[in-house]
Amino acid sequence: MVRNEGEELLELAVEPWADTHQIPPKGTCVVVTHSSAGDGTWGGTTYGDEPFEVEHRPDSVTVWAYGDCFHLGDREGNPIYENAYGGGCPARDPAV
Repeated sequence: MVRNEGEELLELAVEPWADTHQIPPKGTCVVVTHSSAGDGTWGGTTYGDEPFEVEHRPDSVTVWAYGDCFHLGDREGNPIYENAYGGGCPARDPAV
């Protein structure tokens, strides 16, 4: 979950897709990533069992989502930006 506790818009960048979104003041965005790896590892992270790395700056947050895809939702699980999926998402296409 990424919360914007500030009074201004907060930029959320999801890498490695270079996808950016604006979180309104007092808003929350949930970043979900999926991996097709059956052994529970996530490529690219400092520790193999962590699916995310987060970088915070005063006016933006970057989430490195190390799965095969990502999607954004609100706290209730409703999708935000329905088209914000990477290719080959196992959650969207179980055959991948």
